[in-house]
Amino acid sequence: MRLRHPDGQVVHLAYGTNVHPAEDVAGIIGQLDTYAARMRDRLGADVLGLGLWLGVDVATELAGDPALRRRLRRELDVRGLEVVTLNGFPYRAFHAPVVKRKVYLPDWAEPARLRYTLDLARILVDLLPDDAARGSISTLPLGWREPWDSAHVARVCRALDALAGGLAGLEALTGRTIRVAFEPEPGCVIENTMQATVHLSTVDPTWLGVCVDLAHLACAWEDPVAAVQRLARAGLPVVKIQVSAALEVADPAADAAVLAHYVEPKFMHQTRSAGCRASFDDLDEALASGADGPWRVHYHVPLHAEPEPPLRATTGVLRAGLGALVGGPVAVCDHLEVETYTWGVLPHSQRPDSPEALADGMAAELAYARDTLQDLGLKTLESR
Repeated sequence: MRLRHPDGQVVHLAYGTNVHPAEDVAGIIGQLDTYAARMRDRLGADVLGLGLWLGVDVATELAGDPALRRRLRRELDVRGLEVVTLNGFPYRAFHAPVVKRKVYLPDWAEPARLRYTLDLARILVDLLPDDAARGSISTLPLGWREPWDSAHVARVCRALDALAGGLAGLEALTGRTIRVAFEPEPGCVIENTMQATVHLSTVDPTWLGVCVDLAHLACAWEDPVAAVQRLARAGLPVVKIQVSAALEVADPAADAAVLAHYVEPKFMHQTRSAGCRASFDDLDEALASGADGPWRVHYHVPLHAEPEPPLRATTGVLRAGLGALVGGPVAVCDHLEVETYTWGVLPHSQRPDSPEALADGMAAELAYARDTLQDLGLKTLESR
């Protein structure tokens, strides 16, 4: 889905496919019919954007097979779908029964992460629409915070230099620009925008920058305007925005029974009290602590639907963040991706009971994001 910013830029709005488990080409193509085509029809969109997640095995296969990349591009085109951004955060098995901290492996100190990301860049070059200005790939914020020592830092610095060099070489070869965005997340080496300005201070901003996930921003209790200004002062470009909302509770002691419905075994749900005075790596740890509220929980909730009362979603932070990033006279970023990957672990009362219901829910989220952007003055483009 494309929108026009008042400054003339085309802003791309996509839905992240890491909500789906497929990790081979046949499965990915199957997703296009089951979910994406239905979403496009529900939205009445001429073209629907996808933020593809490609696990390492299918990424390796696609990167080594130009004919297979051309086939995937054709399958997208005939369904009215387009890809300008990839989600390169999860490496593989993002829908295993237990993911938790494994999602942060391999980290950027390991050569496998660099190989995987450059493979994604090669793939994206061939998936990009001909008229797209550039492509983007979001990735993890270097790694989980521990263990992390000077040896890790040295290896990461070499990897990021090699990444920038690889992206520059790819542009020289193909004429297409691909940028990589590091996504601050609670508990990681880069948890917030302040840490981003420290740990990414020496990267080449031509190729590397930040992915602002608005749920993560909320969980870090960051003010969106101040965060965007901080990145700008540091010369760090916002390469990608993930349009997402976290879970918020004013009085966790009183509402512990409702919060307990969100404790589940698959994903990490890092929890932070106001101002990050208390920090927990998962929601069950926070509930056992008895820490005072309010809390924000790294649990991506559907944008268009309120969670179980009296819990709330951080859509206020989402709207303020979009206002700071694309609501001004110039769009700070032109790649946006709705990323609610938690549909399958929501409390049963909110969980879709069929693929059709899931597609309808994701379409409703995209409509919410589109309408929010239109409220900021952007205009929907009907066709390419």
